[in-house]
Amino acid sequence: MKKLLGLLLLLITTNMYGEIWLPSILSDNMVLQQQSDVTIWGWTTATSEEITVYGTWNNKKITTKAHQGVWTVQLPTPEAGGAYKVIVEGHEKLEISNVLIGEVWLGSGQSNMQWTPKQGLENAEEEIKNANYPEIRFFQVAQQISASPQDQLRGEWVVCKPETMQNFSSVAYFFGRELHRELSVPVGLINSSWGGTPVEVWMKKELITEDAELTKAASKLREVAWWPNDPGYAYNAMIHPITKFNIVGFIWYQGESNRVNPDSYYKSFRSMIKSWRAEWGKNLPFYFVQIAPYKYDDPKATDAAHVRDAQLYTMQNVANTGMVVTNDIGNLDNIHPINKQDVGYRLAQWALAKTYGNQELVYSGPVYKSMEIKKKEIVLSFDFAENGLIKKGKELVEFYIAGEDKVFYPAKAKINDNNISVSSKKVEEPKAVRFAFTNGAIPNLYNSAGLPASAFRTDDWELEKTIK
Repeated sequence: MKKLLGLLLLLITTNMYGEIWLPSILSDNMVLQQQSDVTIWGWTTATSEEITVYGTWNNKKITTKAHQGVWTVQLPTPEAGGAYKVIVEGHEKLEISNVLIGEVWLGSGQSNMQWTPKQGLENAEEEIKNANYPEIRFFQVAQQISASPQDQLRGEWVVCKPETMQNFSSVAYFFGRELHRELSVPVGLINSSWGGTPVEVWMKKELITEDAELTKAASKLREVAWWPNDPGYAYNAMIHPITKFNIVGFIWYQGESNRVNPDSYYKSFRSMIKSWRAEWGKNLPFYFVQIAPYKYDDPKATDAAHVRDAQLYTMQNVANTGMVVTNDIGNLDNIHPINKQDVGYRLAQWALAKTYGNQELVYSGPVYKSMEIKKKEIVLSFDFAENGLIKKGKELVEFYIAGEDKVFYPAKAKINDNNISVSSKKVEEPKAVRFAFTNGAIPNLYNSAGLPASAFRTDDWELEKTIK
């Protein structure tokens, strides 16, 4: 009798303290990527039990066996729709409710991605009031750091409404709103960003420590109390825990903090993109924002221009990327320009055109393609200028030209359909042109669709403060 009572007590105790649990990214109100095999994973205290998972869109059960308390399944999803439930069954039953199937994007970066409508947004009151989109869902990743990769993070999925939108990333919201309007499907937006952070903290630590150039560059980062500067610390705590969660792509707004080591950004930014894609196991689209003009310590200095150049280089040399130019919507006195509507909209145009196949969209402003020296002038050619170039203002501004001495002087620039001729009386034998190549440059060159041209340089000279 005592043995029987002991066995019953053991069973009751096991049942009381046994648990199946999920990462926070798998929660009520979530959006799962449509028409894909999404990963559903978690943990159990019954370390080798069978776990069954199914979605109510078809009730087809997928069963696996936990290994040392860890389990994972691949769950096929249908076309966009919902709401559904995802059921997890083992020694207990879990239900994830109000689940939608649609398009899921991850937004990341520093403060201009983090910035919310409450922190500063053009027409904020009206935008917040109108933010009723039950088929748009937000997941805000809590800001935290770790010296090693983590399996869990803090956050929860919420439905888009004024109360939630006002505290979510403005850029991500306007990006998602445009996708939702154009695609007519649910949209899930994950925001994992932290103001002030350099790119190094969003990369795996070994990508920095095993590369002498990037290690030296990382040593230039200044220690700040309110954001991390240690390589890998944000990645470990805010990206690694969600690398199993299926997404369709990334949006990114960062770069201001890498003005202290802009030469390495050509390499570090590419390395981060490559490593994130490797973690998700797919060549996912990566659309990012070129940093806006701002006076910083000196609007005529070029450290921010170097970062913009590295961003342009990345778009031109890394497949399946796209860059939004913001030199027409910046604010020299505000490093957080309040026009986030156009930023999100322009990011969405890249996605709609390149990821979702809308061939009718013009999604980029003019991008420098090639140059030809013709006596005392240089003629520039551009991509994304098939229907011509335009200027907003009396004369084109922010063009500079140099000869063999590599000293750049302000230049006269003239539009000829989709080309521009550049010259200066101070440069008899021109060799190179730079455009909008200072921290605070506000140029006025656009294509016929009204999208601004990216800053660029035609040379590959060592970057110095050579503007006169």
